Amino acid sequence: MDALFYIASAVAIIATFLMLTRMNVVHALLFLIVSLLAVAVVFYTLGAPFVAALEIIIYAGAIMVLFIFVVMMLNLGKRAAAQEREWQRPSLWVGPSALAAVLVAEVVYLLTHADTRMSGAVALGPRQVSQSLFGPYLIGAELASMLLLGGLVGAFHLGRRIREKR
Repeated sequence: MDALFYIASAVAIIATFLMLTRMNVVHALLFLIVSLLAVAVVFYTLGAPFVAALEIIIYAGAIMVLFIFVVMMLNLGKRAAAQEREWQRPSLWVGPSALAAVLVAEVVYLLTHADTRMSGAVALGPRQVSQSLFGPYLIGAELASMLLLGGLVGAFHLGRRIREKR
C-alpha cells in the first residue's frame, strides 16, 4: 500500500503541475480531474474509502463537469489563450513558488521528524462524518452551498449572449 500511496501522490503532483502550466483551459481541467482522482487513491490508501468515494463523486464528477460545461458555454477561444500567456509570466510564479516551497518543507519535516505511529486517530464512518458536518457546522455548509450557487448564477450571466431585438 505504501508504494501505491507514493505513486498516486506523484501522479497528483505531476498532474497538478501540468494543470497549472497548460494554456488550453479544457486540457487544464482534464489534468485537474486526473489530479483529483489521484488524491482519491491517496485517501483510499490512507484508510478513508468514504472520503475517496466522495472525492470522485463530488469533485471529479459533479464539480468538474460543471466547470467543463461553463468553459464550453463561455467559448473564449484564442483571446483566453493570449490572456493566459500574459498571466503566466515567470515573474508571477515567485509568490506561488514560495508558498509551495514552504509546504514542501513542512511535508519533508513531517516525514523526517514526525512520530510514525498515529496518536489518537480513530476511523470515522459516514454517519459520524455527516453528523459532525451537519450538526455544529450546518451554517457553514449552507453558506458554502449558497456561495457555489452564487458562482453558478454569476457564470451564467457572464456567459450568456445578449440577442439583438428585431
